[in-house]
Amino acid sequence: MNNKNRICLWYDGNAEEAARFYAKTFPDSAVNAVYHAPSDYPSGKEGDVITVDFTVIGIPCIGLNGGPVFKHNEAFSFQITTEDQAETDRLWNAIIDNGGQASACGWCKDKWGLSWQISPRVLLEAVGSPDKAVAKRAFEAMMTMTKIDIAAIEAAVKG
Repeated sequence: MNNKNRICLWYDGNAEEAARFYAKTFPDSAVNAVYHAPSDYPSGKEGDVITVDFTVIGIPCIGLNGGPVFKHNEAFSFQITTEDQAETDRLWNAIIDNGGQASACGWCKDKWGLSWQISPRVLLEAVGSPDKAVAKRAFEAMMTMTKIDIAAIEAAVKG
């Protein structure tokens, strides 16, 4: 626990399951430590997993099994930059096929309610293009998608 700043994510008793899924799904991700409650607490008992120290693509996180009071929402998401359609498909499908749900414009939610943006680099570069016509075409193409289709974005960029 050498990081001075970590993202704390609240879970309803399943932080370890989520962290293990992220560790097997995303590169440079791991479960670093699992901590058990030294005594009973409002939403659990002594010995329950209380926190999980993990990383997601190098980002230090702590999963807190805080109970059912707070839920994840789209105000927080991980934006994962992908390099090609195969990587985009693999990550998107891993989340969706593990009980997640698709949303719009490359967004999806995992089965624990955490939001993810699976964003191909070509999309990010096109939407950020100094050529306003290119940016507009890429943005308008993206707005019609759930999972991002890189070939369609590239076609939109070309006009």
